[in-house]
Amino acid sequence: MEIKEITDKAIWENFCLAANEKTFTHSYNWGIFNEKMGDKIWRMGAYDADLVAVLLVIKITARRGTYLLVPMGPIIKEGGDKKNIIEKFLSKLKELANIEKVDFIRFAPILINNEENRKIFKDLGFKEAPMHVHPEFTWELDITPEEEELLQNMRKTTRYSIRQGIKNNDIEIEKSTDVKDLKYFNEVYEVTARRHNFTPFSIKYLENELFSFKDDDQVLILNAKYRGEVIASAMIIFWSKIAFYHQGASSQKYPKIPASYLIQWEAIKEAKKRGCHTYNFWGIARDEEINNKNHPWVGLTLFKKGFSGYSKEYVRTNDYKISFKYYLIRIFEILRKIKRNL
Repeated sequence: MEIKEITDKAIWENFCLAANEKTFTHSYNWGIFNEKMGDKIWRMGAYDADLVAVLLVIKITARRGTYLLVPMGPIIKEGGDKKNIIEKFLSKLKELANIEKVDFIRFAPILINNEENRKIFKDLGFKEAPMHVHPEFTWELDITPEEEELLQNMRKTTRYSIRQGIKNNDIEIEKSTDVKDLKYFNEVYEVTARRHNFTPFSIKYLENELFSFKDDDQVLILNAKYRGEVIASAMIIFWSKIAFYHQGASSQKYPKIPASYLIQWEAIKEAKKRGCHTYNFWGIARDEEINNKNHPWVGLTLFKKGFSGYSKEYVRTNDYKISFKYYLIRIFEILRKIKRNL
C-alpha cells in the first residue's frame, strides 16, 4: 500500500461520493476553507492498486500547542482493511509531524463506535483525547420519503410548530448565498453565543466558509424574518448527497414564533430538491448527558430529535503523542472541558 498526495479535485470528490460514512469536513472545499483560514493542509490517498482511502490533514497552530488534525476521517472504501490503512496513514503523518514540529496528531474518526474500531486506535498507540473537535454523536434524518410522511414522523409539537410557521404571514424565510446576508446571521449568532456562553466563530470564519463552498453551489444561508426582523438563521452545506446543518442561531426575542422550526423544514425541502438523501443535524448530546440539565446541548438536542431520525456515534477523538509538551496540553484541555461543563 502506498500513500500519495492527491491534487485532482475530481478524483477526491468522486471517491467520497461513493463512500458510505463521510461528512463535509473531508470535502475538497473544506480543505480550501482551512487554507483561507491560514492553515497548511495535505490531501493524502491510500493506494492498494486502486484508491482505497483518503485523508485530509490540517496543521493547527493554537496558543496551547501545535498539532496535525484529521477531521472526521479517514474516509475508507467499503470493505477496506481499516487497521492497515490507518497504520499506513499514521506512519506518513509521523514523518510529517517531525517535519512540521508539532506536538501531537489528533484523529477525529468517521468510524462507528464499536469495540473493533476502538481497538484499532488503541493497538496503534493512540490515547482518547480529552476533548472533541467535531461531533462524535450526531443526529441524521432520511429525507427520501415524501414531505407529508416526513411531517407525520416528527414529534407532534415539532410538526405543529412547522405548520403554525407556514400559516404565519409575518414569518418569511429568505435564502441567499450573498455575503451581505451573512451579517444578519452573525448578529443573531452573537446573541446566541452570549445566551449559551460559548465563543462564536469570527465573521472571517463564517465568510471563508461561505466563499469556500459557494462556487460549487454547496452552501445556503437561510434567514427567518418576523415582521422584517431576522430572528433566526442557519447555514446549510450540501455535499455528496447530504445536507449538513452546520451553523445555526436564534435570538429568542419572540420565543413563541416558530422561526427555527420553519428554517429546518425549508432546509430539508431544499435538500430534497438538490437530490440529497440525508439531512445531518450535526452534533447532539448523548442520552446520559441529557440527564445533566446543565449540559449546554440539552435544549438543542431535544429540538433536533423532534424532526425524527436516528443517531450515529463515532469513535471518540484520539491523540497520538509526538512531544512531551502534549501532556501539558492535555491537562489544559481537561480543565477547559470541566469549566465548560462538557
